[in-house]
Amino acid sequence: MELYTLKYAPGAKKRKKRVGRGPSSGHGKTSTRGHKGAQARAGYRKKPGFEGGQMPLHRRLPKRGFRHVKRYPMAPVNVSTIEMYFEAGSVITSEDLIKRKFAKKLKGGVKILGGGEITKPVHLIVQAISPSAKQKIESVGGKVEIKPFISDIEFSAEDSNIINVSKKED
Repeated sequence: MELYTLKYAPGAKKRKKRVGRGPSSGHGKTSTRGHKGAQARAGYRKKPGFEGGQMPLHRRLPKRGFRHVKRYPMAPVNVSTIEMYFEAGSVITSEDLIKRKFAKKLKGGVKILGGGEITKPVHLIVQAISPSAKQKIESVGGKVEIKPFISDIEFSAEDSNIINVSKKED
């Protein structure tokens, strides 16, 4: 066997399809695009989910579930975080936790979870709290207030009075 005697297996090497090169090529005139229609035109792109006029799969399947209008995602904060970064007797609002980057600013506000231990009595003003976290905070002499989250209102840390109300302009 010599290198010059080697040949490709039958069907292994296929010629490139050259369209629009005359009628004898078999791919002339319409260049394999058919007659008229969007697919025959330049710049045509098939839309995602399009099945050639057949009812697409996402429309054949039934709708399931719904989005609850009043249920929004909440940013979780553990009591261990409050123990580490806040002094005893301090008033902590959800805005304080968001400003100090312990919680993300989410539409539902802040929820305190019972992860870790707490020994300092604190006054919390948040949107939600787990039963275990509430029990831990109240057992050390702390206080918990549940208030709806209003992202456009600033609270003062001393007495949680409203300082500034700013309306968003469209």
